[in-house]
Amino acid sequence: MKNVILKKTLFSLLLLLSFIGFSQNVPLSKDAKISVITCGLGNETYSYFGHTAIRVADPVNNIDVVYNYGAFDFSTPNFVAKFAKGDLQYFVVAHSFFDFITDYTNEKRSVYEQELIIPQEIKQKLFDNLNTTLLSEDRYYTYKFIDKNCTSMVVDIINKTLNGNVITKKEDTDKTYRSILFPYFDGHFYDQLGTSIIFGTKVDQLGTRIFLPFDLKNSLEKTTYQNHPLVTKSKTLLSFEKETPTSWWNNVYTYLFILLFVVLVHNKIVDKIYLLILSLMGVFFISIGFYSLHQELAMNYNILLFSPLLLILLLFSALKNKRWTYRSAVLHLLFLIVYTIFLINKAHFWIVLPMIITSGFVLVRVAIRNKKRIPIII
Repeated sequence: MKNVILKKTLFSLLLLLSFIGFSQNVPLSKDAKISVITCGLGNETYSYFGHTAIRVADPVNNIDVVYNYGAFDFSTPNFVAKFAKGDLQYFVVAHSFFDFITDYTNEKRSVYEQELIIPQEIKQKLFDNLNTTLLSEDRYYTYKFIDKNCTSMVVDIINKTLNGNVITKKEDTDKTYRSILFPYFDGHFYDQLGTSIIFGTKVDQLGTRIFLPFDLKNSLEKTTYQNHPLVTKSKTLLSFEKETPTSWWNNVYTYLFILLFVVLVHNKIVDKIYLLILSLMGVFFISIGFYSLHQELAMNYNILLFSPLLLILLLFSALKNKRWTYRSAVLHLLFLIVYTIFLINKAHFWIVLPMIITSGFVLVRVAIRNKKRIPIII
């Protein structure tokens, strides 16, 4: 969340605190409604996947508050390093519903509401749990891309209140997390490519957990509680058509043009620059895999393509050691074959294939240039 949003929530939170009187035992009226809010996709990085929140509306008590588990502070010391490492603290904040809906109106993002069909005592318990979390150290949590985010935290607090694992994923459980995520990057080609190659084996597991807002929305529609639907039919509060951005550079055509240039130019310097870029990316992937606590970045088999060992190949080439340059090129061609076979049933196969082909051309050229010629005796 942006700092401006955090500032806007302060006034709403103070109003809520003054009403609550620092107590979690404010009785909700029988007219109170508690809803799960699902917000549409945006074109900023933080909004690619949508958002989830909980709304508590009680006209008798003049309450209309949205609890948001997706807040973080950009002013946190070493923010980027903490985010990359995976120990950045997210927290829950409360907005007035008016401010919340105004923000999404300005951002032109759709908003959907599903009212929970639960007994009055359960509504009260959920409201108390939300306020207890909001006013204690429990409002902080360590963000995890799949396991702990604004959506999973909403699922957890509702399930906790219902005393059971009531809300579970109801569809796409036969797809991997990578396959589920892939379409969300429509219109953001290099983000799609980047996440495809930086994620490791965890995202190739079957997506059995609810971790995306629309996963939760769709699952709620099929969830029952005490022999009746858990939520009412989804109500559209805001409706906007998502605009797919266009860019002269952030698209598949510039990607293919660059790779085609590397293949067709047939130049030693260009080949070395290409291999150097791949190797440095491989060093980064390995470093971030060891440094970060994000399990999604661990065990990254994409280093078979982005191999740090390419640096050794380039070193042998600089030393004009043709024998070991040739052997290194052949070794990396074998890596490439193994990688292609391993990748063939993965969601990102087609987006990475042009790079595989380009690497194959470059490595074959390096091998041919450094292959020891057999003298012909007549």
